[in-house]
Amino acid sequence: MKTRRNFLLAAVASLAVAGLAIPATTPASAASLTEVTSFGNNPGGMRMHVYVPDSRPANPGIVVAMHGCGGSGPGFYSGSEFASLADRHGFIVIYPSAQQEAGFGKCFDTWSDAAKRRGGGSDPVSIVSMVTYAQQRYGGDPNRVYATGSSSGGMMTQHMLALYPDVFKASASFMGVPFNCFAGAADYPPGRSQCTGGNMNRTPQQWGDAVRQAYPGYTGTRPRVQLWHGTSDTLVPYSLLQESIEQWTNVFGLSQTPTSTDTPQANWNRRRYAGSSGAVQVEAYSIQGAGHSLPSTGMAAQAVAFFGLNGTGDPTSTTTTSTTTTTTTTTTPGPGSCRVTDTVNAWNTGLTESITIANTGTTAINGWSLVFTLPGGQSITSGWNATYSPSSGQVTARNVSHNGTIAPNGSVGIGFQANHTGNTAEPTSFTLNGMSCTIA
Repeated sequence: MKTRRNFLLAAVASLAVAGLAIPATTPASAASLTEVTSFGNNPGGMRMHVYVPDSRPANPGIVVAMHGCGGSGPGFYSGSEFASLADRHGFIVIYPSAQQEAGFGKCFDTWSDAAKRRGGGSDPVSIVSMVTYAQQRYGGDPNRVYATGSSSGGMMTQHMLALYPDVFKASASFMGVPFNCFAGAADYPPGRSQCTGGNMNRTPQQWGDAVRQAYPGYTGTRPRVQLWHGTSDTLVPYSLLQESIEQWTNVFGLSQTPTSTDTPQANWNRRRYAGSSGAVQVEAYSIQGAGHSLPSTGMAAQAVAFFGLNGTGDPTSTTTTSTTTTTTTTTTPGPGSCRVTDTVNAWNTGLTESITIANTGTTAINGWSLVFTLPGGQSITSGWNATYSPSSGQVTARNVSHNGTIAPNGSVGIGFQANHTGNTAEPTSFTLNGMSCTIA
């Protein structure tokens, strides 16, 4: 038994690292991760770290970003893209560190009776204390508080939405489980868990009732929910994505049939569930072939976009505590040293376009912009792995912080979603840093 337990602990530690294998981008500022040792009521005995970007609005949004089992807040800070996105868009990131165990390393408590009751104690109360601290200390906007997390953190993300729908406005749960999936501490470790054993199957009504019972009498607005899961995940089975979909669509009173489906990026299959107003309240991503390894590159940006923290309302009115000047040297590729592969997936009045930019030259391209002209009637509504301006006509896609260099024989993948009026054609030419690219 001891050997098996050591094996499990080693496995979860490696998975925690694997799930955070995104190369971190060092923020181009003086901001740094800071530990807060006294943040209020802390029945979970948790540690709190916070990242506050130098440039931010007077009342910045707050993202609570939670690690997987065996991980830590500083580890999730270093291994995910939320801090670099905070620098870009001016929101605060809270990184809690779990301290409790249920036979599988330090994980967020989603199993105890105390943790399943609003105000009952344990980790949920500690997390709300961290949010309150950030609001009071940094002027965080109580109307823009969001939860996200990976594995155990993804489980706690859904957990917090059930207990505190009045605190959080939206969420992104990576490899999580529905609220009240675990029967107790003995049901938590893989191998003997009914929740993660692969056979969990409740009705949407049963799942929805569990959420409604967590905060009886609540009639306010429910937080929007974004769900992510790899189709090859065996530690937290992919089948639990469907159970989470059933829970949250039932809470919102939505049909189990998605109102739209698309592929915003290669191997990302998305289902959206909208209300009568047309607003998307639940969306679910099935990542083809992915195991227990999310979020991967670009997914944090998609989550931040779902929160609405990447819009023009982000730091237009900024409070600057320090100023850093960054000089970027842009490399112009030689003639014939770039190649673009472009794939369009269209439906009704919408489309997604996935673009791969390959450096076929012998020197690295440092800092890039790709110029192309959208066919008439097409207008970009959202994008990933690049910034796009303007949204129609001749568009310039510029690199973001984590993909500014394209090595020789290397490539980067970008893409966007757009509306169209009938013309779903691809651009006919692409120019990278002023040089024409061949089209594959």
